Amino acid sequence: METNDLTKEYSNGKVTIVWKNALCIHSANCVKNNPDVFHPKEKPWILPENSTTDKIIETINKCPSGALSYYKNTI
Repeated sequence: METNDLTKEYSNGKVTIVWKNALCIHSANCVKNNPDVFHPKEKPWILPENSTTDKIIETINKCPSGALSYYKNTI
């Protein structure tokens, strides 16, 4: 797998954020809509524990490229 085709997952325990960097168009919608979670200059750049699950889902649904998706974790 090439480094420009990474998929990473980040979870807060209730929801898991899936990020596919090859799809990202850097619109920054994630950062604008949920700056507590998305920190593009840091590693890890996604900190899902800093927000509610509902707010994370709302933010991901605004991603224009589909680089961000999510799934709900089962208990």
